[in-house]
Amino acid sequence: MRNYVDSLLDFIEQSPSCYHVVQNFAEMLRAQGYHPLDEGRQWTLQPGGKYYTTRNGSSILAFRVPACGPKGFMLSAAHSDCPTFKLKENPEKAGQYVQLSTEKYGGMLMAPWFDRPLSIAGRVLVSENGKIVTRLVNIDRDLLVIPSVAIHMNRAANDGVKLMANVDTLPLYGGKDAAGSLMPLIAGAAGAKQENILGHDLYLYVRGRGMVFGAQGEFVLSPKLDDLACAYGCMQGFLEAEESAAIPVCCIFDNEEVGSETKQGAASNLLRDTLRRICHALGLNEEQYLRLLANSFMVSADNGHAVHPNHPEYSDPGNSPVLNGGVVVKFNANQRYTTDGVSCAIFQSVCRKAGVATQIYANRSDLPGGSTLGSISNARVAVKTVDIGLAQLAMHSCVETAGAKDVKSMVRAMRQLYSTSLSADESGITLE
Repeated sequence: MRNYVDSLLDFIEQSPSCYHVVQNFAEMLRAQGYHPLDEGRQWTLQPGGKYYTTRNGSSILAFRVPACGPKGFMLSAAHSDCPTFKLKENPEKAGQYVQLSTEKYGGMLMAPWFDRPLSIAGRVLVSENGKIVTRLVNIDRDLLVIPSVAIHMNRAANDGVKLMANVDTLPLYGGKDAAGSLMPLIAGAAGAKQENILGHDLYLYVRGRGMVFGAQGEFVLSPKLDDLACAYGCMQGFLEAEESAAIPVCCIFDNEEVGSETKQGAASNLLRDTLRRICHALGLNEEQYLRLLANSFMVSADNGHAVHPNHPEYSDPGNSPVLNGGVVVKFNANQRYTTDGVSCAIFQSVCRKAGVATQIYANRSDLPGGSTLGSISNARVAVKTVDIGLAQLAMHSCVETAGAKDVKSMVRAMRQLYSTSLSADESGITLE
Protein backbone atom coordinates (compact mmCIF):
# COMPACT_ATOMS: atom_id res chain seq x y z
CA MET A 1 0.00 0.00 0.00
CA ARG A 2 2.71 2.48 1.00
CA ASN A 3 4.57 1.95 -2.29
CA TYR A 4 1.58 3.26 -4.24
CA VAL A 5 0.93 6.08 -1.78
CA ASP A 6 4.56 7.21 -1.77
CA SER A 7 4.65 7.04 -5.57
CA LEU A 8 1.45 9.12 -5.76
CA LEU A 9 2.82 11.74 -3.37
CA ASP A 10 6.07 11.92 -5.34
CA PHE A 11 4.09 12.37 -8.55
CA ILE A 12 1.96 15.17 -7.07
CA GLU A 13 5.02 16.98 -5.70
CA GLN A 14 6.63 16.83 -9.15
CA SER A 15 3.43 18.05 -10.86
CA PRO A 16 2.79 21.64 -9.69
CA SER A 17 0.71 22.46 -12.79
CA CYS A 18 -1.40 20.59 -15.33
CA TYR A 19 1.47 20.93 -17.82
CA HIS A 20 3.85 19.18 -15.45
CA VAL A 21 1.21 16.47 -14.90
CA VAL A 22 1.15 15.68 -18.61
CA GLN A 23 4.93 15.93 -18.98
CA ASN A 24 5.42 13.47 -16.13
CA PHE A 25 2.85 11.03 -17.51
CA ALA A 26 4.56 11.24 -20.92
CA GLU A 27 7.89 10.40 -19.28
CA MET A 28 6.31 7.41 -17.53
CA LEU A 29 4.92 6.20 -20.85
CA ARG A 30 8.15 6.68 -22.77
CA ALA A 31 10.01 4.70 -20.09
CA GLN A 32 7.58 1.83 -20.80
CA GLY A 33 8.19 1.96 -24.55
CA TYR A 34 5.26 4.15 -25.66
CA HIS A 35 5.75 6.23 -28.80
CA PRO A 36 4.44 9.80 -29.16
CA LEU A 37 1.99 10.57 -31.97
CA ASP A 38 1.64 14.10 -33.36
CA GLU A 39 -1.94 15.20 -34.09
CA GLY A 40 -0.64 17.13 -37.10
CA ARG A 41 0.95 14.11 -38.79
CA GLN A 42 -0.23 10.81 -40.21
CA TRP A 43 -0.48 7.97 -37.71
CA THR A 44 1.00 4.56 -38.51
CA LEU A 45 0.07 1.92 -35.94
CA GLN A 46 1.22 -1.66 -35.56
CA PRO A 47 -0.39 -4.65 -33.76
CA GLY A 48 1.20 -4.80 -30.33
CA GLY A 49 2.24 -1.13 -30.56
CA LYS A 50 2.11 1.32 -27.64
CA TYR A 51 1.34 5.00 -28.24
CA TYR A 52 0.28 8.32 -26.73
CA THR A 53 -0.74 11.74 -27.97
CA THR A 54 -1.06 15.10 -26.23
CA ARG A 55 -2.98 18.30 -26.84
CA ASN A 56 -2.09 21.75 -25.51
CA GLY A 57 0.52 20.15 -23.26
CA SER A 58 -2.22 19.66 -20.66
CA SER A 59 -4.18 16.61 -21.91
CA ILE A 60 -2.80 13.18 -22.78
CA LEU A 61 -4.30 9.98 -24.21
CA ALA A 62 -2.36 6.70 -24.14
CA PHE A 63 -3.35 3.44 -25.80
CA ARG A 64 -2.12 0.02 -26.89
CA VAL A 65 -3.02 -1.94 -30.02
CA PRO A 66 -3.76 -5.61 -29.28
CA ALA A 67 -1.90 -8.24 -31.26
CA CYS A 68 -5.20 -9.57 -32.66
CA GLY A 69 -8.11 -7.60 -34.12
CA PRO A 70 -9.75 -5.47 -31.39
CA LYS A 71 -13.24 -6.17 -30.07
CA GLY A 72 -13.80 -2.73 -28.56
CA PHE A 73 -12.26 0.00 -26.40
CA MET A 74 -11.67 -0.10 -22.66
CA LEU A 75 -11.34 3.50 -21.47
CA SER A 76 -10.83 5.63 -18.41
CA ALA A 77 -10.99 9.41 -18.04
CA ALA A 78 -9.56 11.59 -15.28
CA HIS A 79 -8.37 15.19 -15.24
CA SER A 80 -5.08 17.06 -14.86
CA ASP A 81 -6.32 20.38 -13.49
CA CYS A 82 -7.38 21.52 -10.02
CA PRO A 83 -8.84 24.70 -8.49
CA THR A 84 -6.15 27.33 -8.04
CA PHE A 85 -5.26 30.96 -8.78
CA LYS A 86 -4.00 31.99 -12.22
CA LEU A 87 -1.64 34.93 -12.64
CA LYS A 88 -2.89 37.71 -14.88
CA GLU A 89 -0.79 38.77 -17.86
CA ASN A 90 0.53 41.84 -16.01
CA PRO A 91 0.60 40.39 -12.51
CA GLU A 92 2.54 42.84 -10.37
CA LYS A 93 0.57 45.22 -8.17
CA ALA A 94 2.99 47.65 -6.52
CA GLY A 95 2.50 49.85 -3.43
CA GLN A 96 3.94 49.53 0.06
CA TYR A 97 4.43 45.89 -0.95
CA VAL A 98 4.43 44.04 -4.26
CA GLN A 99 1.40 41.78 -4.62
CA LEU A 100 0.38 39.63 -7.56
CA SER A 101 -2.91 40.05 -9.39
CA THR A 102 -4.69 36.72 -9.87
CA GLU A 103 -7.99 35.18 -10.94
CA LYS A 104 -9.74 32.17 -9.45
CA TYR A 105 -9.56 29.04 -11.58
CA GLY A 106 -12.38 26.64 -10.78
CA GLY A 107 -14.72 26.45 -7.80
CA MET A 108 -12.38 26.55 -4.85
CA LEU A 109 -12.41 26.85 -1.09
CA MET A 110 -10.40 30.07 -0.74
CA ALA A 111 -9.80 30.17 3.02
CA PRO A 112 -7.34 27.24 3.15
CA TRP A 113 -4.96 29.12 0.83
CA PHE A 114 -4.19 31.67 3.53
CA ASP A 115 -0.91 31.65 5.50
CA ARG A 116 0.72 28.82 3.53
CA PRO A 117 3.98 28.92 1.58
CA LEU A 118 3.11 29.19 -2.11
CA SER A 119 4.95 29.41 -5.40
CA ILE A 120 4.36 29.65 -9.15
CA ALA A 121 4.41 27.01 -11.88
CA GLY A 122 3.10 26.63 -15.42
CA ARG A 123 4.43 27.42 -18.88
CA VAL A 124 5.86 30.32 -20.83
CA LEU A 125 5.88 30.75 -24.61
CA VAL A 126 9.25 31.88 -25.89
CA SER A 127 10.50 33.16 -29.24
CA GLU A 128 13.47 31.01 -30.18
CA ASN A 129 15.21 30.68 -33.57
CA GLY A 130 12.14 31.87 -35.45
CA LYS A 131 9.75 29.53 -33.58
CA ILE A 132 7.43 29.84 -30.62
CA VAL A 133 8.43 27.15 -28.12
CA THR A 134 6.98 26.10 -24.77
CA ARG A 135 9.08 26.04 -21.61
CA LEU A 136 7.73 24.62 -18.36
CA VAL A 137 8.44 26.71 -15.29
CA ASN A 138 8.50 25.89 -11.58
CA ILE A 139 9.84 28.45 -9.12
CA ASP A 140 10.95 25.73 -6.74
CA ARG A 141 11.16 27.73 -3.53
CA ASP A 142 8.88 29.36 -0.98
CA LEU A 143 7.96 32.55 -2.79
CA LEU A 144 4.52 33.86 -1.81
CA VAL A 145 1.92 33.98 0.94
CA ILE A 146 -1.70 35.13 1.17
CA PRO A 147 -1.77 36.69 4.67
CA SER A 148 -4.83 36.60 6.89
CA VAL A 149 -6.21 39.70 8.57
CA ALA A 150 -5.46 39.49 12.31
CA ILE A 151 -8.34 38.71 14.67
CA HIS A 152 -7.67 42.05 16.38
CA MET A 153 -8.58 43.86 13.17
CA ASN A 154 -11.60 41.72 12.33
CA ARG A 155 -13.33 40.37 15.41
CA ALA A 156 -15.93 38.65 13.21
CA ALA A 157 -13.30 36.55 11.43
CA ASN A 158 -14.54 33.32 13.03
CA ASP A 159 -18.19 34.10 12.35
CA GLY A 160 -17.99 33.67 8.58
CA VAL A 161 -16.44 36.26 6.28
CA LYS A 162 -17.11 36.83 2.60
CA LEU A 163 -13.80 36.67 0.74
CA MET A 164 -13.27 38.94 -2.25
CA ALA A 165 -10.93 37.48 -4.86
CA ASN A 166 -9.88 40.94 -6.03
CA VAL A 167 -8.93 42.06 -2.51
CA ASP A 168 -8.44 39.29 0.06
CA THR A 169 -6.56 36.61 -1.86
CA LEU A 170 -3.82 38.56 -3.63
CA PRO A 171 -0.50 36.91 -2.70
CA LEU A 172 2.33 38.90 -1.13
CA TYR A 173 5.42 38.67 -3.34
CA GLY A 174 7.91 41.19 -1.88
CA GLY A 175 8.66 44.61 -0.50
CA LYS A 176 8.37 47.67 -2.68
CA ASP A 177 11.97 47.16 -3.86
CA ALA A 178 10.81 43.91 -5.55
CA ALA A 179 8.81 45.84 -8.15
CA GLY A 180 9.59 44.69 -11.67
CA SER A 181 11.43 41.54 -10.61
CA LEU A 182 8.79 38.84 -11.19
CA MET A 183 9.07 38.41 -14.96
CA PRO A 184 12.90 38.36 -14.86
CA LEU A 185 12.54 35.60 -12.25
CA ILE A 186 10.14 33.69 -14.51
CA ALA A 187 12.44 34.17 -17.50
CA GLY A 188 15.41 32.83 -15.54
CA ALA A 189 13.45 29.74 -14.53
CA ALA A 190 12.54 29.21 -18.19
CA GLY A 191 16.13 29.65 -19.36
CA ALA A 192 15.03 32.51 -21.60
CA LYS A 193 15.46 36.24 -21.97
CA GLN A 194 12.57 38.28 -20.66
CA GLU A 195 12.14 40.10 -23.96
CA ASN A 196 11.65 36.75 -25.72
CA ILE A 197 8.65 35.73 -23.59
CA LEU A 198 5.53 36.15 -25.72
CA GLY A 199 2.90 34.69 -23.37
CA HIS A 200 2.41 32.62 -20.24
CA ASP A 201 -0.01 30.41 -18.30
CA LEU A 202 1.15 30.53 -14.69
CA TYR A 203 -0.60 29.33 -11.54
CA LEU A 204 -0.10 29.33 -7.79
CA TYR A 205 0.53 26.06 -6.01
CA VAL A 206 0.95 24.97 -2.40
CA ARG A 207 4.51 24.12 -1.44
CA GLY A 208 5.52 20.89 0.26
CA ARG A 209 5.09 17.17 -0.23
CA GLY A 210 1.93 15.44 0.90
CA MET A 211 2.05 13.10 3.88
CA VAL A 212 0.60 9.98 5.45
CA PHE A 213 -0.98 10.45 8.88
CA GLY A 214 -3.41 8.86 11.34
CA ALA A 215 -3.22 6.39 14.22
CA GLN A 216 -2.10 3.63 11.84
CA GLY A 217 -0.94 5.74 8.91
CA GLU A 218 -4.30 5.20 7.26
CA PHE A 219 -4.88 8.68 5.79
CA VAL A 220 -3.24 10.80 3.09
CA LEU A 221 -3.03 14.60 3.26
CA SER A 222 -1.91 16.30 0.06
CA PRO A 223 -2.64 18.98 -2.51
CA LYS A 224 -4.35 17.96 -5.74
CA LEU A 225 -5.82 14.62 -4.61
CA ASP A 226 -8.80 15.73 -6.69
CA ASP A 227 -8.05 14.54 -9.28
CA LEU A 228 -4.44 13.38 -9.43
CA ALA A 229 -5.18 10.42 -7.16
CA CYS A 230 -7.55 9.11 -9.83
CA ALA A 231 -5.33 10.18 -12.74
CA TYR A 232 -2.36 8.38 -11.18
CA GLY A 233 -4.46 5.31 -10.33
CA CYS A 234 -5.81 5.07 -13.87
CA MET A 235 -2.40 5.47 -15.49
CA GLN A 236 -0.69 3.05 -13.11
CA GLY A 237 -3.40 0.45 -13.64
CA PHE A 238 -3.15 1.00 -17.40
CA LEU A 239 0.61 0.38 -17.35
CA GLU A 240 0.34 -2.74 -15.17
CA ALA A 241 -2.54 -4.39 -17.07
CA GLU A 242 -2.30 -7.56 -19.12
CA GLU A 243 -3.28 -7.60 -22.78
CA SER A 244 -6.92 -8.23 -23.64
CA ALA A 245 -8.99 -8.22 -26.83
CA ALA A 246 -9.88 -4.54 -26.25
CA ILE A 247 -7.87 -1.43 -27.09
CA PRO A 248 -7.05 0.10 -23.68
CA VAL A 249 -7.15 3.91 -23.65
CA CYS A 250 -6.15 6.07 -20.68
CA CYS A 251 -7.40 9.68 -21.00
CA ILE A 252 -6.25 12.58 -18.84
CA PHE A 253 -8.17 15.73 -19.80
CA ASP A 254 -7.61 19.35 -18.82
CA ASN A 255 -10.20 21.95 -17.75
CA GLU A 256 -12.66 19.69 -15.93
CA GLU A 257 -12.79 22.23 -13.10
CA VAL A 258 -14.11 24.93 -15.46
CA GLY A 259 -16.60 22.87 -17.45
CA SER A 260 -14.46 20.88 -19.94
CA GLU A 261 -15.65 22.96 -22.93
CA THR A 262 -12.20 23.71 -24.33
CA LYS A 263 -10.15 22.25 -27.16
CA GLN A 264 -8.33 20.03 -24.65
CA GLY A 265 -11.31 19.25 -22.42
CA ALA A 266 -13.58 16.21 -22.27
CA ALA A 267 -16.25 18.12 -24.19
CA SER A 268 -13.89 18.61 -27.16
CA ASN A 269 -13.32 16.37 -30.17
CA LEU A 270 -10.11 14.97 -28.66
CA LEU A 271 -11.37 11.56 -27.57
CA ARG A 272 -13.73 11.08 -30.51
CA ASP A 273 -11.11 11.95 -33.10
CA THR A 274 -8.39 9.91 -31.39
CA LEU A 275 -10.54 6.78 -31.40
CA ARG A 276 -11.47 7.35 -35.05
CA ARG A 277 -7.83 7.87 -36.02
CA ILE A 278 -6.87 4.65 -34.26
CA CYS A 279 -9.46 2.78 -36.31
CA HIS A 280 -8.48 4.42 -39.59
CA ALA A 281 -4.78 3.71 -38.96
CA LEU A 282 -5.68 0.06 -38.39
CA GLY A 283 -7.59 -0.09 -41.68
CA LEU A 284 -11.06 -0.12 -40.08
CA ASN A 285 -13.97 1.78 -41.59
CA GLU A 286 -16.70 3.87 -39.93
CA GLU A 287 -19.04 0.90 -39.60
CA GLN A 288 -16.37 -1.09 -37.80
CA TYR A 289 -15.60 1.90 -35.54
CA LEU A 290 -19.23 2.14 -34.46
CA ARG A 291 -19.34 -1.59 -33.79
CA LEU A 292 -16.29 -1.24 -31.56
CA LEU A 293 -18.05 1.50 -29.58
CA ALA A 294 -20.98 -0.86 -28.95
CA ASN A 295 -18.53 -3.23 -27.23
CA SER A 296 -16.72 -0.56 -25.24
CA PHE A 297 -16.75 0.69 -21.65
CA MET A 298 -15.52 3.83 -19.90
CA VAL A 299 -14.64 4.58 -16.30
CA SER A 300 -15.00 8.29 -15.48
CA ALA A 301 -12.69 8.70 -12.47
CA ASP A 302 -13.08 11.77 -10.26
CA ASN A 303 -13.05 11.79 -6.47
CA GLY A 304 -16.24 11.75 -4.38
CA HIS A 305 -17.25 13.14 -1.00
CA ALA A 306 -16.62 11.01 2.08
CA VAL A 307 -18.99 11.47 4.99
CA HIS A 308 -17.56 14.34 7.06
CA PRO A 309 -16.73 13.38 10.66
CA ASN A 310 -17.92 16.76 12.00
CA HIS A 311 -20.90 17.19 9.66
CA PRO A 312 -22.50 13.85 8.76
CA GLU A 313 -25.76 15.73 8.16
CA TYR A 314 -24.50 16.81 4.73
CA SER A 315 -24.41 13.21 3.51
CA ASP A 316 -27.18 10.93 2.34
CA PRO A 317 -27.80 8.11 4.85
CA GLY A 318 -26.92 4.77 3.32
CA ASN A 319 -25.06 6.33 0.39
CA SER A 320 -22.15 7.93 2.22
CA PRO A 321 -18.65 6.58 1.52
CA VAL A 322 -15.89 6.52 4.12
CA LEU A 323 -12.14 6.84 3.76
CA ASN A 324 -10.52 3.43 3.12
CA GLY A 325 -13.91 1.87 2.36
CA GLY A 326 -13.05 1.04 -1.26
CA VAL A 327 -13.61 2.60 -4.68
CA VAL A 328 -16.70 4.83 -4.81
CA VAL A 329 -19.41 4.29 -7.44
CA LYS A 330 -21.35 7.54 -7.91
CA PHE A 331 -25.04 7.88 -8.80
CA ASN A 332 -27.29 10.80 -9.69
CA ALA A 333 -30.86 10.54 -10.99
CA ASN A 334 -30.34 13.52 -13.33
CA GLN A 335 -27.22 11.94 -14.85
CA ARG A 336 -24.76 14.45 -13.45
CA TYR A 337 -22.98 11.16 -12.85
CA THR A 338 -23.48 8.81 -15.75
CA THR A 339 -23.66 5.57 -13.74
CA ASP A 340 -26.74 3.44 -14.35
CA GLY A 341 -27.62 -0.12 -13.41
CA VAL A 342 -25.80 -1.57 -16.42
CA SER A 343 -22.53 0.31 -15.98
CA CYS A 344 -22.59 -0.28 -12.22
CA ALA A 345 -22.98 -4.02 -12.79
CA ILE A 346 -20.05 -4.09 -15.22
CA PHE A 347 -17.76 -2.18 -12.87
CA GLN A 348 -18.84 -4.22 -9.83
CA SER A 349 -17.97 -7.38 -11.78
CA VAL A 350 -14.51 -5.98 -12.58
CA CYS A 351 -13.90 -5.03 -8.95
CA ARG A 352 -15.03 -8.41 -7.63
CA LYS A 353 -12.58 -10.13 -9.95
CA ALA A 354 -9.85 -7.77 -8.73
CA GLY A 355 -10.78 -8.34 -5.07
CA VAL A 356 -11.51 -4.63 -4.60
CA ALA A 357 -14.26 -3.35 -2.30
CA THR A 358 -16.73 -0.76 -3.60
CA GLN A 359 -19.08 1.69 -1.92
CA ILE A 360 -21.92 3.89 -3.16
CA TYR A 361 -22.21 7.66 -3.23
CA ALA A 362 -25.29 9.79 -3.90
CA ASN A 363 -25.82 13.43 -3.00
CA ARG A 364 -28.25 14.34 -0.27
CA SER A 365 -31.33 14.90 -2.39
CA ASP A 366 -31.64 18.62 -1.63
CA LEU A 367 -27.94 19.39 -2.19
CA PRO A 368 -26.91 19.48 -5.87
CA GLY A 369 -23.48 18.09 -6.65
CA GLY A 370 -21.01 18.76 -9.40
CA SER A 371 -20.73 16.95 -12.71
CA THR A 372 -17.75 14.96 -13.95
CA LEU A 373 -16.15 13.77 -17.16
CA GLY A 374 -18.55 10.88 -17.78
CA SER A 375 -21.67 12.58 -19.08
CA ILE A 376 -19.62 15.28 -20.82
CA SER A 377 -17.51 12.82 -22.81
CA ASN A 378 -20.55 10.57 -23.42
CA ALA A 379 -22.14 13.37 -25.45
CA ARG A 380 -19.21 13.05 -27.90
CA VAL A 381 -18.44 9.33 -27.66
CA ALA A 382 -21.43 7.24 -26.57
CA VAL A 383 -20.25 4.18 -24.64
CA LYS A 384 -21.40 2.48 -21.46
CA THR A 385 -19.91 4.59 -18.65
CA VAL A 386 -19.61 4.47 -14.87
CA ASP A 387 -18.62 7.36 -12.61
CA ILE A 388 -16.24 6.39 -9.83
CA GLY A 389 -13.63 7.95 -7.58
CA LEU A 390 -11.90 7.82 -4.24
CA ALA A 391 -13.61 9.06 -1.09
CA GLN A 392 -12.07 12.27 0.20
CA LEU A 393 -12.59 15.14 2.61
CA ALA A 394 -12.18 18.88 1.95
CA MET A 395 -12.74 18.63 -1.80
CA HIS A 396 -11.54 21.75 -3.64
CA SER A 397 -9.41 22.83 -0.74
CA CYS A 398 -5.77 23.44 -1.59
CA VAL A 399 -4.94 20.44 0.65
CA GLU A 400 -7.27 17.43 0.80
CA THR A 401 -7.58 14.15 2.72
CA ALA A 402 -8.13 10.63 1.39
CA GLY A 403 -7.63 7.02 2.51
CA ALA A 404 -4.24 5.39 2.01
CA LYS A 405 -5.72 1.94 1.31
CA ASP A 406 -7.99 3.37 -1.38
CA VAL A 407 -5.03 4.39 -3.55
CA LYS A 408 -4.02 0.75 -3.98
CA SER A 409 -7.66 -0.24 -4.51
CA MET A 410 -7.92 2.20 -7.42
CA VAL A 411 -4.79 0.84 -9.09
CA ARG A 412 -5.97 -2.76 -8.68
CA ALA A 413 -9.43 -1.99 -10.06
CA MET A 414 -8.01 -0.18 -13.08
CA ARG A 415 -5.45 -2.89 -13.73
CA GLN A 416 -8.28 -5.42 -13.86
CA LEU A 417 -10.41 -3.14 -16.04
CA TYR A 418 -7.62 -2.74 -18.58
CA SER A 419 -7.04 -6.51 -18.60
CA THR A 420 -10.68 -7.03 -19.62
CA SER A 421 -12.67 -6.92 -22.85
CA LEU A 422 -16.45 -6.62 -23.25
CA SER A 423 -18.97 -8.14 -25.66
CA ALA A 424 -22.61 -7.04 -25.68
CA ASP A 425 -25.59 -8.46 -27.59
CA GLU A 426 -29.29 -9.07 -27.03
CA SER A 427 -28.53 -11.96 -24.66
CA GLY A 428 -26.43 -9.86 -22.26
CA ILE A 429 -22.91 -8.60 -21.56
CA THR A 430 -19.84 -10.82 -21.35
CA LEU A 431 -16.57 -9.77 -19.70
CA GLU A 432 -13.47 -11.66 -20.71
